[in-house]
Amino acid sequence: MTQPSIVSVNVLGFIDQGEVGNDPYRIDHDGHPYVAVGDGGIVLGLRLGDSVWQPSGDHAAPGACVVHPNDDARYAVVGQACVGNTVTVRTGAATGATGVVLGKRGGGERVIVVFAPEVLARLRPSDQVAIRTRGQGSAAPVAAVTQMNIDPAVLPLLNARAVSNQLAVGVRSIFASKEVGNGIGRPMAMWDVDLQLNASDPGVATLRLGDVVAITDLDARYNAGYRRGALSVGLVVHASSPQPGHGPGVMILWSGPADAFNLTVEGDAHQGLREDRLLAVAEK
Repeated sequence: MTQPSIVSVNVLGFIDQGEVGNDPYRIDHDGHPYVAVGDGGIVLGLRLGDSVWQPSGDHAAPGACVVHPNDDARYAVVGQACVGNTVTVRTGAATGATGVVLGKRGGGERVIVVFAPEVLARLRPSDQVAIRTRGQGSAAPVAAVTQMNIDPAVLPLLNARAVSNQLAVGVRSIFASKEVGNGIGRPMAMWDVDLQLNASDPGVATLRLGDVVAITDLDARYNAGYRRGALSVGLVVHASSPQPGHGPGVMILWSGPADAFNLTVEGDAHQGLREDRLLAVAEK
């Protein structure tokens, strides 16, 4: 299909501090209190390709989260940012360094940005960054599918393509919509959905950050909700959480009728989106 020109918009954001209330405890699915670590801010030692079950944190993302202190500006930053967008550090010890948007998550409206480890270590909360947002409103490779949250330059990295009027893409696993918790009813251009999974559940022990997964009977074209016969495909952007209703976060990239997709379930052979390939986008 003919792709119209895509508008790019430079937006301003700030590296997140991460926040804790006057009571530091959250309650896990068994009713036990715990102190949340890694929910926002700058997370070190966690990278794309790592297990979503590995960190002993809560919604930990592989990189730094970006926010804005003004609510309307923050919504614009999150709503327009897409995986593959280049991020440039404007202030602080890492000035001039670049990273790439991985995803977004609700509950604070944050954009997740991947940086090389040596850059991540130099970042500090409140460092200013510029994001060249691009991708929202771009058409999917097939007309029946709605595309969101992805810079078209990332499509080859995921080997997503049109094959006989279907969107062909490889996924690690397929999940049912009943597994979706936090994010239901929310606008998918600004949120992710959490999968209510445990590491002991069949077929999920090897789930990794950066994996592509599919969710059946989930219509995520606008606000995410159950629709029989729909299918959504997304990117795993943050690790799991002990909270009930929460878990590994999936940012939706494509949604439409199930027969508009041609999925290959790759299991442990799945490569997903890995750090070196994503960071190479910023060098182009």
